[in-house]
Amino acid sequence: MKRRNGFFKSLRFRILVILILIGIIPGVLAVHIVISSYEGMAIKVRTDNVQKQCSVYAGTLVRSNFFGSEDHSVQDSQLQLLANLFHGRIMIIDRNFTIVRDTYRTDEGKTVLSPLVLQCLKGEESTSYNRKAENFEIAVPVQSPESTEALGVMLVTVSSREVSDAVASMEQREILLVGIIGAVIFLLSYLLSTILVKPFARVTKSIEDLTDGYQSGDISVPDYTETALITTAFNKLLTRMKILDDSRNEFVSNVSHELKTPMTSMKVLADSLLGQPGVPEELYQEFLQDITKEIDRENKIISDLLNLVKLDRRTAQMNISHVNVNELLERILRRLTPIARLRQIDLFLDCFRTVEADLDEVKFTSAITNLVENGIKYNVDDGWVRVTLNADHQSLMIDVADSGLGIPPDSLERVFERFYRVDKSHSKEIGGTGLGLAITRSAVNSHHGTITVESVLGEGTIFHLKIPLTYIP
Repeated sequence: MKRRNGFFKSLRFRILVILILIGIIPGVLAVHIVISSYEGMAIKVRTDNVQKQCSVYAGTLVRSNFFGSEDHSVQDSQLQLLANLFHGRIMIIDRNFTIVRDTYRTDEGKTVLSPLVLQCLKGEESTSYNRKAENFEIAVPVQSPESTEALGVMLVTVSSREVSDAVASMEQREILLVGIIGAVIFLLSYLLSTILVKPFARVTKSIEDLTDGYQSGDISVPDYTETALITTAFNKLLTRMKILDDSRNEFVSNVSHELKTPMTSMKVLADSLLGQPGVPEELYQEFLQDITKEIDRENKIISDLLNLVKLDRRTAQMNISHVNVNELLERILRRLTPIARLRQIDLFLDCFRTVEADLDEVKFTSAITNLVENGIKYNVDDGWVRVTLNADHQSLMIDVADSGLGIPPDSLERVFERFYRVDKSHSKEIGGTGLGLAITRSAVNSHHGTITVESVLGEGTIFHLKIPLTYIP
């Protein structure tokens, strides 16, 4: 049942239906038009033939003074002969709408009111076709050439069964012909739909082989523009997935190493204290300070991991408040000054104007802190980090520049990726998990802002932040 439902929803079924409709509908219409044309033409030919013969006989009636004479024996025999020739019925009606003669001998002397008779008495021939009753009526005026008024009317009723039988026969042949055409079109459509969807089946097979591990490279099905676009998009997705997978593997390796290193150091220090009875107080204090540093390092790694979890929470709430950005930046740099002094790095804050904005103070502080800390970590001794604040009537602009190592051009587009590190060997010496810039970009994006980076290798890096002054949920 599922396979059957799947077929009815498939592209192949839809192509099949479209091709069948395109093939059969014009054929049915064409045959129907031919039959209708034949029927109309046959009725017209039959009507013209009857009208001509009746017109000739009407002239005979005028010349024999039919309506002024009482002896109609000759006219009656001719009238019956003409009715037998048409396989129909002929009535002669005078100007008083009285039936003077009826070849069926049933309605003579009766009055008839018919639109055809009324129209014919005005000197016009008229006809009427009744397909359901299988007959047509013809009214021919009995009129002297010298007079403008008709003396009477010949009303002829002729059977159209022959035409109806011919049309019915043609309709039966139409059904047979349409059936044959439909069968041929179905077979051709089935074959054509199979050919048309075959490249899509190849795309599916290639993707299945790739996911099952039978194929390691990119897939390529360039038969149609659509399949080429699909495979190109899938290959891009696959490349992205491979990058993410490599990044995750690298992250797991880095985190495992970073988590293990502080624990190993603390265990070595603790074992040293336990294995040396009567340790001097100075050495004891030194070892405890080292253990404290390792604990702080462990806490930093765990904090980054928690921030990663928050990044993946799409329902994270924004705690917006009205903040003086100048004062907030001063507090951030004041808190980071002791870290910068360890490497003789100067921190500068340039504010072109007083700026107040609607911000999530925690997320904004995390973003700026990460940028300044990176500027300190990846800097040269006796270098500098400069934070510049400016604003217009819509947004605040912050630049975080440093005199550090710089970023290679091929890494500029990836520095905001999670787990990505520019210099892996140098990053392991410094520590961290490679999440700082990813956290920063998430914090900026949550404020509907943007962040970009410029860098020259060996000269330094500048991060540009632009955040709206008013937060709109």
